[in-house]
Amino acid sequence: MKCTVKSLDSVEYLSVVKLFPMVNNNVCYIFPAGCSNGSCIIWDFETRGFIKEFRDKDSTAPITSVSWSRYGHRLLASATDRSLTLWDVSTGEKIARITLQQTPLRASLQPGSPTPSICLACPLSSAPLLVDLNTGSTTVLPVSVSGNGNPPAPTPRNKFADGTPPFTPTAATFDKHGDLIYVGNSKGEILIIDSKSIQVHAVVPIPGGSVVKDIVLSRDGQYLLTNSNDRVIRVFRNILPVKGSGEEIRNISNNSNEYGSHYDKLKANGTSCLVLSCELLDAITKIQWKAPCFSGNGEWIVGASANKGEHRLQIWNQAGRLVKMLEGPKEALIDLAWHPVLPTITTVSVTGYVYIWAKEHVENWSAFAPDFVELEENEEYAEREDEFDLNPREEQVNTISILIFFLQLFVVCT
Repeated sequence: MKCTVKSLDSVEYLSVVKLFPMVNNNVCYIFPAGCSNGSCIIWDFETRGFIKEFRDKDSTAPITSVSWSRYGHRLLASATDRSLTLWDVSTGEKIARITLQQTPLRASLQPGSPTPSICLACPLSSAPLLVDLNTGSTTVLPVSVSGNGNPPAPTPRNKFADGTPPFTPTAATFDKHGDLIYVGNSKGEILIIDSKSIQVHAVVPIPGGSVVKDIVLSRDGQYLLTNSNDRVIRVFRNILPVKGSGEEIRNISNNSNEYGSHYDKLKANGTSCLVLSCELLDAITKIQWKAPCFSGNGEWIVGASANKGEHRLQIWNQAGRLVKMLEGPKEALIDLAWHPVLPTITTVSVTGYVYIWAKEHVENWSAFAPDFVELEENEEYAEREDEFDLNPREEQVNTISILIFFLQLFVVCT
């Protein structure tokens, strides 16, 4: 392992082999990374040291994503061999392993349970799936709705229902407590689905109608962003309550019956769920974005350039104003994650390096010692020969003088 500390304009990096996307956990002191040899490694965020490795002898395929459980007790890893593996973090034991029909690009555990067995998987060539890791059963989520109210079932073989266009990978995410699932489809829509009944309760059309490549929820559940094929990141404000969102959206759906078609009803329901807050784009270069996400407090949004050979980040505030651009090495970026608490960003490059971006802090020693004087440059100081001795010569001289005084006083008195 090689570690180098530099300022914000450069990076601190760990030299490892082919690290892939990571997600920071709630403890904020460790983070996992998936490797190309099929193992998952956990690193100490403070010391940049290796803590634990999870390796399945049955799988050596590259890891595509990793996901923490709500309290950090379990770790889910998806791989290119179509497998999903659930690990116990404390013991390092494998809890479950199942194989899907398609390669999962992303997988996340349901956040509502401390020991979840349900996960949301987004395969390469099919609709998102709800997977029961205990039984291995899967439930296909709807990716579009028709006017008559019956969601068309996704068909295999990379085809839509009409058989003409190829199937585009669909992005999906749980809400904060796992009651709802937000699905972004190739028609430029956000479908809001009940995770229990798998019923579509609302549809939110995205301006432009382009393919949704990424859909991300902020940690507090107040905001949701989409990354579309039209090179625009859009931020939506969540109107639904963070807790009890499933019950609220069912009430909204039951109370809206005056619309002519089912699709119009779902769009009307969507206006009570999400409101477009701002649009983020590079108006000059018109670049595609990769792996956008929120900061830990949801106040900032970061997006990475998807251009090959470019490791460039842009950071915006919630008002949509660009506040910072970060330039890294000439290496393409795979994924990034923002620390849950600290103003720190972690990125992964195609060369297998993890780059940690952090603000350079200046130590203020005068805050601890008011009489401490800071020097802008070194100054020469001439010390006494016995200044740092255990028994300086001055103390010895004073002691001898006192003894002579008392000896003279004793002689006079006698």
